[in-house]
Amino acid sequence: MLRRTAAIVAAVFLLVGILGFIPGVTTNYDAMTFAGHESEAMLLGVFKVSILHNIVHLLFGVVGLALARSASGSRAFLIGGGVIYLVLWIYGLVIDHDSSANFVPLNNADNWLHLGLAIGMIGLGLLLGVRMNRAAEVRRPSGER
Repeated sequence: MLRRTAAIVAAVFLLVGILGFIPGVTTNYDAMTFAGHESEAMLLGVFKVSILHNIVHLLFGVVGLALARSASGSRAFLIGGGVIYLVLWIYGLVIDHDSSANFVPLNNADNWLHLGLAIGMIGLGLLLGVRMNRAAEVRRPSGER
């Protein structure tokens, strides 16, 4: 279950990265920049994106799929990725969205999505990781540690 969940999350990141490059799904596509707050492209008309932002989603998905090949990698992807999104959420809260520090680019919708991703990914990694450890203990012959 842990590996499958990590693979699904990774596949969603790949899908989001691809959708970010599709005009129509991404509004103001012609106003997309490589990076920076100047990009006016909006995935689904809500989430501010740039070429760099889309590439990061694609890379996150590729790394997640690679890590989903093992239980420990899956757990690391979910928890580590969640921590990255928690940091990104904090970053999005403290920077001025109209400044050059907003190189990703981020808007309020992105910020709250990042918080949700952080909570969800960390929660899934911890919850399913505990289930994985319990299942391993049940399968272990008595007396072994």
